[in-house]
Amino acid sequence: MTHIVDVFWSFRSPYSYLVTPDLLRLREDFEIVVPLRPVLPIAVRSKETLFTGDPRRARYIAIDAARRGAFLGMRIGMPSPDPIVQDMTTYEVAEVQPYIYRLTGLGVEAERRGKGIEFAYHVAHLIWGSEPGWNEGDRLAEATARAGLDLAEMDAAIAAEDTTPAIEANQAALAAAGGWGVPTMVFNAEPFFGQDRIDTLRWRLEKSGVPKR
Repeated sequence: MTHIVDVFWSFRSPYSYLVTPDLLRLREDFEIVVPLRPVLPIAVRSKETLFTGDPRRARYIAIDAARRGAFLGMRIGMPSPDPIVQDMTTYEVAEVQPYIYRLTGLGVEAERRGKGIEFAYHVAHLIWGSEPGWNEGDRLAEATARAGLDLAEMDAAIAAEDTTPAIEANQAALAAAGGWGVPTMVFNAEPFFGQDRIDTLRWRLEKSGVPKR
């Protein structure tokens, strides 16, 4: 029997970044398959859910993500550029989004090539690792190569085949599982929302008799 933990994940989420080492360890420790199922960030997918005129939510996320990164011993800083072009004073999202659709499509393609979690790990560390200019020069290509993938090949693949249906299917599956935010891990139709729910997920895997490696 194949045990699957679906991971609904976003390149704009600091908590998605922070969970990536745990996902690699989870796969190393248990006999499971861990598909990466990229979704668009709430800022473009459902901005009324989070980004309102009240600044407290965004402020808290920034404080908590930095604190959580320090707790985990992971470098974290606000991405420059932000994967979403958005005015963080008014929360207005720009019509033109040069980064997030490509990144999310690349995540879909990485999973198609069997390297979704690896791609998420290396690219998220590039974006969120507190160094500006993640989109400059060969930096994205080099991060992709560290995941065992070729960025030029992947860009060509997503240009040839629209990844929108796959992304929309991921978003529908997240909603069907009772989730809305990321990262959400789903095992046997049970959602585990948040980077800090990995230990609970591990407990569930053990209780369900999933073999360890």
